[in-house]
Amino acid sequence: MNFNNRNFVRGLCLMAIALVFGGVSFSYTMGELSRSGPGLFPLLVSSFLFVIGVLTVVRSHFVDPVPLDYSAKNIAIILVSLVGFSVISQFVNMILGIVFLVFCSTLAGTSYSLVRNVKISIGLIAVAFAFKQFLGLSLPLY
Repeated sequence: MNFNNRNFVRGLCLMAIALVFGGVSFSYTMGELSRSGPGLFPLLVSSFLFVIGVLTVVRSHFVDPVPLDYSAKNIAIILVSLVGFSVISQFVNMILGIVFLVFCSTLAGTSYSLVRNVKISIGLIAVAFAFKQFLGLSLPLY
């Protein structure tokens, strides 16, 4: 096992996340495919995520290893953007929280594009409105 290979570690992280959410889904009723319970969808999604993680780990043995490097600055930027999203969504509204999240988190990337950030923000806001309208979620959008 090479824990310095980015692809290998990525696959392990995907599998770990899938196991956590898959395990939690068992605390809800599953139902059946014709009448699903609240635990069936998270179990199916986490199962697919686990398979993707396994495929990523297997693939990492056949492609050239990509060195794993950590950037404390980028980790801090992502954490600040997530905390800022939560705080702004709680005390102002979720639309501004989404915009903050997108514009702040892309500072951790290798390129920064104002147009791309606006497009991503609009897309995420549209998804939030769809969740609110079609799924009836109580999101503080405005």
